[in-house]
Amino acid sequence: MALLEVKNLTKAFGGLKAVNEVSFKVENGQILGLIGPNGSGKTTTFNCINQFYPITSGDILFKGKSIKGLKTHKICHLGIGRTFQVVKPLSRMTVLENITASAFCRVKTIKDARDKAYEVLEFCKLLKDKDKLAKSLPIGGRKRLEIARALATKPDLLLLDETAAGLNPSELDEAIELIRKIRDNGVTILIVEHIMKVIMTISDRIHAINFGQTIAEGSPQEVANNPAVIEAYLGEEYAQG
Repeated sequence: MALLEVKNLTKAFGGLKAVNEVSFKVENGQILGLIGPNGSGKTTTFNCINQFYPITSGDILFKGKSIKGLKTHKICHLGIGRTFQVVKPLSRMTVLENITASAFCRVKTIKDARDKAYEVLEFCKLLKDKDKLAKSLPIGGRKRLEIARALATKPDLLLLDETAAGLNPSELDEAIELIRKIRDNGVTILIVEHIMKVIMTISDRIHAINFGQTIAEGSPQEVANNPAVIEAYLGEEYAQG
C-alpha cells in the first residue's frame, strides 16, 4: 500500500482547471519529484493534498484512508508536513521559538516542545542560530528554518515546495544533503523543485505535469529524456531534435 495516493485529482478555479485528473503514488521511504513549467499546477497539487484548497473532484488517500475534506491542521496531525514556496516564519520570534511553536502540533508541554525543537535544530544545523530573530536569517537560513518547522510536527510524509530556490551552489549541496538525511531518518518526501540538479540528484522517481495534466512518470533519466517533458520545458523544436 502506498503511503500517499492521489487519484484523479482535479482542482478548478471557475472555468479553469489548474489540476486536471492527476494521479500518482508515493511509496513509503521514497523521494518523488513533482516537476513542470511555471503554472503547471505543482503548488496547487500540494495545496490540495493538505487541503489548503478544497479539491473539486478525485480523492487523496494517506495510509490507505481518504483525507478529502479534512481540515489542514487535522492532516498535519495525521502525519503530513509541508513547507511553502514563499517562506513566512514568525519573524519577530527567534529560530528556537519558531520551531518550538511547531512542535506543539504533537506535544502538550513546553518542555517536550523545547526538547523537540533542540533535536530539530541540531538535525538541521541551525543550533548556532537558535537565538536569532527569524527575520534576520539570510534566505538559505530561512529555507532551512522552514524545513525545521515542518520536521517539528513529526511528519511521516514531508511536502517540500521549492526549498532550493534562491540558494547559492554551496547551499544547494547542503540542501541536497539535508533532504537525503531526512529520508534516511524515515520520512517519505514529495518535492516540487525547478532546479534540475536537485530534483534529478535526489528523486527515486519523477512525476511531470504540464497545464495541470500528467505528461510523464518514471526514473529521473526516463523523464529527462521524455519528448513531452523536453517540449514542455524547451519547446517543440527541441523535442523533435
